[in-house]
Amino acid sequence: MQHIIDRFISYVIIDTESDPNSETTPSTAKQWDLANKLVDELKTIGMQDVTIDDKAYIMATLPSNVDHKVPTIGFIAHFDTTPDFTGTHVKPQIFPNYDGGDILLNADQNIILSPKYFKDLLQYKGQTLITTDGTTLLGADDKAGITEIVTAIEFLIKNPEIKHGKIRVGFTPDEEIGRGAHHFDVEKFGCDWAYTMDGSQVGELEYENFNAAGAKITFKGKSVHPGYAKGKMINSMLIANDFINELPKGETPQETRGYEGFFHVHHLKGSIEETVLELIIRDHNKKKFEKRKDLIEKITKKFNKKFAKQFGEDIVIAEVKDQYYNMKEKVLPVKHIVDIAETAMKELKIKPIIKPIRGGTDGCQLSYKGLPCPNIFAGGHNFHGKYEYVPAESMQKAVDVIVKIAELTAKTIVK
Repeated sequence: MQHIIDRFISYVIIDTESDPNSETTPSTAKQWDLANKLVDELKTIGMQDVTIDDKAYIMATLPSNVDHKVPTIGFIAHFDTTPDFTGTHVKPQIFPNYDGGDILLNADQNIILSPKYFKDLLQYKGQTLITTDGTTLLGADDKAGITEIVTAIEFLIKNPEIKHGKIRVGFTPDEEIGRGAHHFDVEKFGCDWAYTMDGSQVGELEYENFNAAGAKITFKGKSVHPGYAKGKMINSMLIANDFINELPKGETPQETRGYEGFFHVHHLKGSIEETVLELIIRDHNKKKFEKRKDLIEKITKKFNKKFAKQFGEDIVIAEVKDQYYNMKEKVLPVKHIVDIAETAMKELKIKPIIKPIRGGTDGCQLSYKGLPCPNIFAGGHNFHGKYEYVPAESMQKAVDVIVKIAELTAKTIVK
């Protein structure tokens, strides 16, 4: 297991934060640092057809070692980390034989990872936890997934007695900003189906996700000296606040779960003259998803009508763009690919946790591009922040699941 820990740490100390405001792919030049390292590593462990294109998409092949035709499957993970929290100068900490108590991440800032707040920690008593130092995220999302895929393939190469069909590996940039699958060449990848290793706790197996859209809403205003502002000043920040208050109460990420959708305000910046609000819209149900987008338009029209005479033009400009859709529609017709992963977990004495993703993965978009792609646990918790951690044992279990899926698929004869 030390081999997994060392590999994981070698990945997370490389800063790969993506940037939603960049128009390049990858969105940040520093993503190339890990991408190039991965290419070298895939070649070193003995993979074939290792390629990286001009946008940093990596693909590689493990040839079949059976003499009958079986499906070609793939395993996919992303190497960027979220811009929601800094991934610069990650300093992982290792806590062997976790005792079930509080973990002091940072003494100077008194940052504590506590099971009183994060109850999932208690599942991992006695295990080896890898955490942050409280000043950055960790990057288990999704460098744990990369670690697991590389380790599993290396294991298969070193143990040729384990039978498997052709396996393709794909690593992507910019997943965290919703672009991970935008330039993914499904035809070149050449798989019947694939799995993203991008879930959280042990046992997670997901083939449903949110329908997703992002909204950028600009509010205009008029600045006038506050001593003479009556009837003249229009404060765009206050209009933005009123707009937010028009959204349904209780339909936020912190107040929803399961299949419940939400509106999530994640950025707000402004002045009297102009305020920009950014939010995301999420719902598993397509009809409810469309209604949520319609509500944004309805509120926008309401405000524009209200201020039409005073402002003279539209005071609110809303741009709503779809990001990805629920993969369930594309996976259900080939549900056996989920069943194989579920069987693999059960054979390894891992209890499958089949539930909807309250988010998205590259697999969402890939499924709509013709590559059905359920999501499997990578083992990490508390993604996108300083309390992120991953048990080493969870990564080992994910490695075992990949190997078992390869074995089970090799028993599927293609006629």
